[in-house]
Amino acid sequence: MIIHHLGEKPSILNRFVAELRDVNVQKDRMRFRTNLERIGEILCYEMSKFLQYKSEIVTTPLGEKKVEIPKDDVVICSILRAGLALHQGLMNYFDNADNAFISAYRKHTSETDFDILVEYLASPSLENKILFLADPMLATGRSFVNVYNALNSLGKPKEIHLFAVIGAQEGIDYLEKNFPEDTHLWIATTDPKLNEKGYIIPGLGDAGDLAFGYKMQQ
Repeated sequence: MIIHHLGEKPSILNRFVAELRDVNVQKDRMRFRTNLERIGEILCYEMSKFLQYKSEIVTTPLGEKKVEIPKDDVVICSILRAGLALHQGLMNYFDNADNAFISAYRKHTSETDFDILVEYLASPSLENKILFLADPMLATGRSFVNVYNALNSLGKPKEIHLFAVIGAQEGIDYLEKNFPEDTHLWIATTDPKLNEKGYIIPGLGDAGDLAFGYKMQQ
């Protein structure tokens, strides 16, 4: 796996991540969603430098100009529901992309153990397309892997790009074992560990709840 850790170099990205973590700023749900969207845009812009491009001629009121635009078709897939705001950031820059949505949630079997269940999928064909797979929190890595396995029947992507905001090293290691070697991971920052319930420490809490409101536990 090819890992792009954007937070290793200081930039305005760090401010958006800091606000996501801050318990006082978290009280503003709209700002929380906006920061996820902003981070999605930054990750997406950096990723765009690695795509293949083709030349096109654009006609202006005063003449013509050759420009380089992305060559391949893109499918943006977000993991519901936490991935929706991050998805919007990716879609802001790839507004012509096809879109896919898939659910993945923790079904607790005990106080500290859980399964990742995938129950809903709406997606176009992925055959020979560039797949963007977005989920803000990369904890155990099992959501990304289970979703990827569920998408396998829809065709083989030309490239796979994973997008996350915060990741634990354990989850990153799990992805490296379960995704193709040429998969790209675009991530804003990493944290050292998970707690006994599989949440990132220090992390930021439950991104889905902070963005969209608290849910009943299953």
